[in-house]
Amino acid sequence: MQFGMPTLIENRTLEDNISLCRDLGLKFIELNMNFPEYQVDRLEKTDDLLRLADDAKIYYTIHLDENLNIADFNDLVTGAYLETVRRSMEVAKKLSVLRDRYGDPGQPMILNMHMNHGIYITLPDRKVQMYERDFETYMRSFGKFRDLCEEWIGGSDVMIAVENTDGFRDYEKKAIEFLLESPKFGLTWDIGHSKATGEKDVPYILDHKDRLVHFHIHDGKEEPPKNHLALGDGDIDLKERLKTARERNARCVLETKTVEALKLSVRWLKENERS
Repeated sequence: MQFGMPTLIENRTLEDNISLCRDLGLKFIELNMNFPEYQVDRLEKTDDLLRLADDAKIYYTIHLDENLNIADFNDLVTGAYLETVRRSMEVAKKLSVLRDRYGDPGQPMILNMHMNHGIYITLPDRKVQMYERDFETYMRSFGKFRDLCEEWIGGSDVMIAVENTDGFRDYEKKAIEFLLESPKFGLTWDIGHSKATGEKDVPYILDHKDRLVHFHIHDGKEEPPKNHLALGDGDIDLKERLKTARERNARCVLETKTVEALKLSVRWLKENERS
């Protein structure tokens, strides 16, 4: 399997992240577009990204902004996010040469995506999710999104992988089902998120096991809910989850939040991954 690391906030520059990635013997870095230094206009400077990665013999995947909302009711907002996705895809296409050199060409070039829950209105007896209330409008946005992504991706092997976070809403599951009708979309299993939410997404994920292409690997606990722990510091059956990732030939990001936790996770893998 191919193991990589996230963009870490302790590392202020791409060079710092690359140095750590190389020193730990990891294969790739997931560039996180929530960081100001990895906004799309910065990522479009692909010559710099290619040169630095070539020197270290690593490659990249991309994590789209967690605020990405392609179903916002404000068309101006939606348009900005769609344009961000389009330009990010062009970056991914250019960076895929690194995956071919230093990774597994059989694995797609991943853009990782969260589902945006949208807003809710609080009534005296319940909360009403606006996307559930206006489901047809919501799904029209996803119809446009899927069509555009298929057009933008074209014949390349770029794929958008939808990640579980704090539990898929029912309306989101329907939208994901629709996206997965396209070969340009797959799933990311974040095993820490699913543990911290009582594994509520696991049945849905396993029902779509054949669409798993990407994993975020970190340890977690249900009580109290915790995730992004170093491997071995939580309650997840890590060997079972890694077995599933191996079966799917899925790329794995060791998604801790600190340098120390990442180092501990790499050590755990060396001691346990093949045992």
